[in-house]
Amino acid sequence: MFRCLGVSAFSKLAKRSFFSLRALQPLKSSTRTRIKQIRSLLNHAPPQRVFQPNEPRRDSTEVSLNAPINQPLHSSHKKNRLLVNCTQFDSKGNVSVVSADFKKMDLCRQHSLLPRDLRKLDTGVSSIVPVILVRSSCILINLLHVRAIIKADTVLLFDVYGSTSTQMHSRFIYELEGRLRKSSSDFGSLPYEMRALEAILVSVVATLDTEMMTLQTLVSNLLSDFELDIRHDRLRALLRYSKRLSEFKKRATMIRNTLDETLEQDEDLAGMYLTEKLKNGKSRPMHKHEEVELLLETYYKQVEEIVQRADSLSSSIKHTEEVCNIVLDANRNALMIYDLKLSVLTMSTGLAAVFAGLFGMNLVNGYEESPCAFVISSVAICSMAIFTGIFGVHRIRKLNKVQMQFYRKPLSREECNFPYNNDSLR
Repeated sequence: MFRCLGVSAFSKLAKRSFFSLRALQPLKSSTRTRIKQIRSLLNHAPPQRVFQPNEPRRDSTEVSLNAPINQPLHSSHKKNRLLVNCTQFDSKGNVSVVSADFKKMDLCRQHSLLPRDLRKLDTGVSSIVPVILVRSSCILINLLHVRAIIKADTVLLFDVYGSTSTQMHSRFIYELEGRLRKSSSDFGSLPYEMRALEAILVSVVATLDTEMMTLQTLVSNLLSDFELDIRHDRLRALLRYSKRLSEFKKRATMIRNTLDETLEQDEDLAGMYLTEKLKNGKSRPMHKHEEVELLLETYYKQVEEIVQRADSLSSSIKHTEEVCNIVLDANRNALMIYDLKLSVLTMSTGLAAVFAGLFGMNLVNGYEESPCAFVISSVAICSMAIFTGIFGVHRIRKLNKVQMQFYRKPLSREECNFPYNNDSLR
């Protein structure tokens, strides 16, 4: 044992001496050159900052305050925030600019707007509240897929989420261009801004009506299928259509409220006559706005009709859900009653088995020698089991029947008297 320990200690000592001797040997030229290169890199490296214990460390993506303004960090994001993509129509209805980038500050200066006004037309927000704002020289409109600035001789249409490639947006541009190209005499002496406003309202109402017709067709077919059978896939489809209808109803209601609020503001209605303001240099009197009021009322009634149709369809879905719940509750109650009947029959059979087990025990009871004991006991046990089962099933049926009794008490002579006499009837 001591010999083994000595050998192991000697081997360790030999290894240490070998590595120490190797370390004392001169290095090769290639190794010395590599060490010099590493030292030169370390000497020319920038000094590393030492953070204090309580100093917060910034993320690598954070921009330094001392960085120059023209630093190319997040340039695309800044560009998207400062620019908007728009299509411009001239006074003759022709498209002068197609999907060009405009600076927001330039738009504010050119159209006498505030940044908060332009924020209501922000194309970076998907779920934005619809608005119709009247300013000194323009009208700001945000309704569904249309976000535009209307002036006396120009319409600036904002492109929303790449909608230039969609069929709906291209159709709207074609309709707007056609309405603006026609003269005011073709539309009952409507000025330029009224024709643009009517084109926008026509497109919005047509979009709502198309979506409403689609939902009504889908929901009607689904509700007719529920009359045949109630299945899980149909219930899921009903839930999906119900959510979609709720979102549509919310959007249509917001547009209706926007039109209603605009109709209540006489000053805004009079300020919509931009052509007259541009020619005369002053606004129209507040009580003279019959044309634009009739225009907005016409499309307000159409949107109101669409909202009523959505309410009717939503009530049909709710009634169908209630009927489905009643049917499912009735089926569940039927299964519970069936389970109770099986439990009663099982109890009666178990009661008969108890008496049969008592007679089957290896105990002397004196009935073994009787020739009629088996028949009498068998008939008695079976009769008791049948009676128990019939009684239990009868009680379950009695509980299943819902009986509503109305107790009517005959009215007395004093209760039949009326507070008026015969003279008052003459």
